[in-house]
Amino acid sequence: MITRPKLLLATTNKGKIKEYRVLLSGIPFDIITPADCGLAADVKEDGETYEQNALLKATTMASLSCLLTLADDSGIEVEALGGEPGVKSARYAGGNKTDADRNAYLLARINESPDIRRNAQFRCVIAIAIPNGQVEVFSGTCQGIITKEPRGGHGHGYDPIFYVPELKKTMAELTLEEKNLVSHRAKAAEKAREWLINLAG
Repeated sequence: MITRPKLLLATTNKGKIKEYRVLLSGIPFDIITPADCGLAADVKEDGETYEQNALLKATTMASLSCLLTLADDSGIEVEALGGEPGVKSARYAGGNKTDADRNAYLLARINESPDIRRNAQFRCVIAIAIPNGQVEVFSGTCQGIITKEPRGGHGHGYDPIFYVPELKKTMAELTLEEKNLVSHRAKAAEKAREWLINLAG
């Protein structure tokens, strides 16, 4: 029996893992998580950009595991808040907060703003690191509008307050199949998927 090479997905986020298993389907690698190989994935994300954080996670986990490793960093950027929360999206409302807490905090901030523009975008940067030191970076964005209240029960993060005009639904109202046609992560992952297929030859 031929053993396929492994791709380590450097995250413990169950929502991301579920999305990536679909987005990267068909690649000539077996996707595994840190839990599958007994590794902790709590790399400190102290970079000032998505790219820095993604590269930090990918290279650190590749070094620890000696495996081809994919990591990402993503966030939401709201025009009325000057691009916040951006790279601090996961920590925007403070530590140990739930997705619902972060959504409520962002809505409170934007509703306080005299700027009525609610345009926003999701941004995702994927980094893939090979243990020999080579790294590749891919990115994607998705344009939308911040709603006045959360809607939908799917997805994770800021999905319930991010309205996608072309689909007339929030990200959290989309099925996974619908989301994977338009999301920032899907766009970045498609580029990464092509590279992985070429890498395997």
